[in-house]
Amino acid sequence: MTDFRNIKGIAFDLDGTLVDSVPDLAEACRATLRDWSLSGCTDAEVRNWVGNGTTMLMRRALQNSLGQEPTDAQMDEIMPLFFKHYEACLEKFSQLYPGVAAVLQQFHQQGYRLAVVTNKPYRFTVPLLQSFGIAPLFSLILGGDSLDKMKPDPLPLQHVMQQWQLSNDELLMVGDSRNDIRAAKAAAIASIGLTYGYNYGEDISLSGPDAVCEHFEQILALLASK
Repeated sequence: MTDFRNIKGIAFDLDGTLVDSVPDLAEACRATLRDWSLSGCTDAEVRNWVGNGTTMLMRRALQNSLGQEPTDAQMDEIMPLFFKHYEACLEKFSQLYPGVAAVLQQFHQQGYRLAVVTNKPYRFTVPLLQSFGIAPLFSLILGGDSLDKMKPDPLPLQHVMQQWQLSNDELLMVGDSRNDIRAAKAAAIASIGLTYGYNYGEDISLSGPDAVCEHFEQILALLASK
């Protein structure tokens, strides 16, 4: 089993890891498609489209309704509509996953440095964390547009290590998607994969995380040997 005893900082993904945000994302997608008189999409479909940022999410939704790849011009036109709708329902249906608030509080009290590293735009990330009262627990919050590259590129995790002056064996990535695990591997850090989130319908263990958890609380036990 992977030794997590050196871990000093933990980077968490957001959507599908800390927060079940699909209901709001799906509502925003449907409202955007309605603006163009296009057929909508289901929560289940959106669950399989999440993970590469909002632009890719909307590109997949638009392709699904149009039956063909949307043009760049169409994307430029539709994204402001999506952002408007998502801002309106950002905190409407989203919920923290069970145990998240309590576990984050415990990690914070135990002295771990906590970060959010998500592909969601920063402008939506902070209000969402604030709405659940967990924003103060994180000393670093990176959105998908905070740096030049997003996950699965290792840059966001490398940035966290640089900011906190941590070595590769001192940072842990926790996420529900292959993008999280690929980013961790590329940054040469340990990773924990969660089974309950959004991973394009794929078993997270296939991405080869150092550990797999079915419930958020199980992360505490993995790090308890510190």
